Amino acid sequence: MDSPRSMKQLLLLLSLIGIMTSTAVADRRYERDERHDNRRSFHSDRQFERRDRIDRVEHIPEGYRLDKRYRSDRYYPRPGYRVNVLPSRHYIIRYHDRPYYYSSGIWYGRSGGLFVVTRPPFGVVAPLLPPFYTTLWLGGVAYYYANDVYYTWQPERNGYVVTNPPTNLSQEKLVPQTDKLFIYPKKSQSVQQQANDKYECHRWGVKQTGYDPSQPPDNLAQDILAQKHMAYQNAMKACLEGRGYSVE
Repeated sequence: MDSPRSMKQLLLLLSLIGIMTSTAVADRRYERDERHDNRRSFHSDRQFERRDRIDRVEHIPEGYRLDKRYRSDRYYPRPGYRVNVLPSRHYIIRYHDRPYYYSSGIWYGRSGGLFVVTRPPFGVVAPLLPPFYTTLWLGGVAYYYANDVYYTWQPERNGYVVTNPPTNLSQEKLVPQTDKLFIYPKKSQSVQQQANDKYECHRWGVKQTGYDPSQPPDNLAQDILAQKHMAYQNAMKACLEGRGYSVE
């Protein structure tokens, strides 16, 4: 009677041992596979990070530099960079009987059959500002900066003149770039007419808001100053739109 029962208990015990052994082997295999997957994932991530860094570097055009001054963060070709063909939209400007070629804040000279990026001479006049510029107010004078070049508006020359960097730069008033107005003439207004309209709208904006960005007060908190500047921008926008401009 006891023999069959003992045999059944023995078989049951052996089955349990087999199940436990199989489970342990499966667990070890799972852990080994998981470690392998983790290592593979780790190396894949490292390769992705390395490739991502390479991609970012490769996206920087050869011969270009990053202009970080005044948080510009724009890429421009370095002086000496050569091209065979100028951008489609460019201006030919003669200065002291020498031709210069101007496009989007980049100045070119001629060297043989190529066009070479150069620094413009002081005194040369640009017909319009670069598309990405920063306005600085110093002593009531507006300076416009882009690509290592400073410009000032001179109505008697009907353009923006390349000028020496302003002195006492530590005292400059930097106009926030996010508050910049981009003005487009809708009625083909001349450059001179645009300058006159901007000046008259500036005077009107100052009268309406009591704030002059060319002479910002020093005794106001930054948030109050920003509010007044925004009110002035809104007044300028309304005035210019009333004179036939698209303002963004």
